[in-house]
Amino acid sequence: MLGTALVTGTSSGIGLSTAVLLAEAGFTVVATMRNLEKATPLRERAAAAGVALDVRTLDVQDDASIRACVDGVRDTHGGIGLLVNNAGAGLLGTLEQTSETDVRRVMDVNFFGVWRVTQAVLPTMREAGEGRLISVSSIGGLIGQPFNDAYCAAKFAVEGLMESLAPVVKLLGIHVSVVDPGPVNTEFVASVRKLAEHAPGLQLEAYAPMLKSYLSGTQETFANAGQTGDDIGRVIVEAATADAPHFRYVTSELVQGLASRKYVDTTGDTVIALTGARLPQPTQPTDEPGQPNRHQ
Repeated sequence: MLGTALVTGTSSGIGLSTAVLLAEAGFTVVATMRNLEKATPLRERAAAAGVALDVRTLDVQDDASIRACVDGVRDTHGGIGLLVNNAGAGLLGTLEQTSETDVRRVMDVNFFGVWRVTQAVLPTMREAGEGRLISVSSIGGLIGQPFNDAYCAAKFAVEGLMESLAPVVKLLGIHVSVVDPGPVNTEFVASVRKLAEHAPGLQLEAYAPMLKSYLSGTQETFANAGQTGDDIGRVIVEAATADAPHFRYVTSELVQGLASRKYVDTTGDTVIALTGARLPQPTQPTDEPGQPNRHQ
């Protein structure tokens, strides 16, 4: 099933790659972003690939913007057969140090943005009796990551939303999939990491060593196992074109191994041990000869 695809968050990274790769696969692609002044890299990549894109404004935090875009696409193209929810916002920080304003922003983009756009597009698919909804989640939507409290909470919410929606809309001819990448080397990730390194709250004595260790470990993981936006885009194209798409697509063997731990060990203990191993472990005091036992 090929038709019109609407992709959110296409100014860079996964969204940019996905828009171009879907166009190469034969979709009519409506590539959206909040600020069209950032569309130059997308337009250049599309021109180099020899594909045409319909580039439009869509702010996932603005109901009026969403409605105007969806209505405009329906008027121009007659409907939307594929929605790729990709727009996102990152944040590194502990619960103690993260303001409610920042939490609300991350939730609003990553979860409520998905909710709003899906809600706006779904009637078109229901009326047509077919369609595909693909949401870009994360390994952080399956396994919580240190210092990603707000981000993981939002991605967990997306996973729950789509897992609940999937069996219902399947009876209406609409397939739901989530795509779960692990480390991806994009501008989005680099920007979030840079902000965390200079966030004053995270430099508190109690957290600074843990943050330093975490960032060092993730930098190594990204260097050794990080994927590209194109890698993830190809998985999205697979989900968009498969005769019988899966509900969940993990994008690498690394993610497959991490995710399988959660489903094998329902206690969650091995997952916490795994993610906690990336943080510096406290040293245990030892008893020196001739000194009182300090454990008593």
